[in-house]
Amino acid sequence: MNNPKYFLYARKSTEDEERQVMSIEAQLAELAEFAKRENIEIVEKFVESKSAKKPGREVFNKMMSKVQESKTPVGLLAWHPDRLARNSVDGGLIIYSIDTVKIASLRFPTFWFEPTPQGLFMLQVAFGQSKYYSDNLSENVRRGIRQKLRRGEWPSKAPLGYVNNAKTRNIEPHLVKAKIIERAFEEFSQDKYTLESLGRRLAEFGLESKNRTPLAKATVQRMLTNISYIGLIKHGNEIYEGNYQPILS
Repeated sequence: MNNPKYFLYARKSTEDEERQVMSIEAQLAELAEFAKRENIEIVEKFVESKSAKKPGREVFNKMMSKVQESKTPVGLLAWHPDRLARNSVDGGLIIYSIDTVKIASLRFPTFWFEPTPQGLFMLQVAFGQSKYYSDNLSENVRRGIRQKLRRGEWPSKAPLGYVNNAKTRNIEPHLVKAKIIERAFEEFSQDKYTLESLGRRLAEFGLESKNRTPLAKATVQRMLTNISYIGLIKHGNEIYEGNYQPILS
């Protein structure tokens, strides 16, 4: 069989666990040098910035559609198997495309592969390791959040009226906004305002939307029913006692 023509695929995600992965520009430079050294002919490049933990990458799917539509088998060139897939669906599609001779070759500067039973087995192991790495990182994140909740620490970005404290890894009332929210609760409880007029009242004190307009009624409603203001944390269907200073008694 003549040497196949190759599709180049480069990917980087902005998610925390992939921030250390080589940049797309660096991947393209390394792959270009590798292709020149190995006499690999690249006919098209596919580049995207998206996580591969779940199926649904538009650029990847476009490339695989072209693989299926090609009248002759093609090759894929990527930095590492985990750039192609970190989930079982996309990994299985690549392996099936090799089985059906739609993909004639996979080339990686950092990983050896050839379409033999041994090569396919090693590729499955590489895809499996990538998926395990993703799953393990996700579980570590969930475990960390559960531990924070047990300690009464706010697990994410501070809600309106609070600020995140990097030292305590918790939240604390904002010096100004907390007092505005406390006053808003007092005045609303006295039937002085509707949701809409309370939004305008908050805007007078500087609490407004990003567009510099009064908060919408739905936003005001969420604020008035936010249990974080009384020191409770709602996560999923569970409620935890917060270990931070509440804005309201």
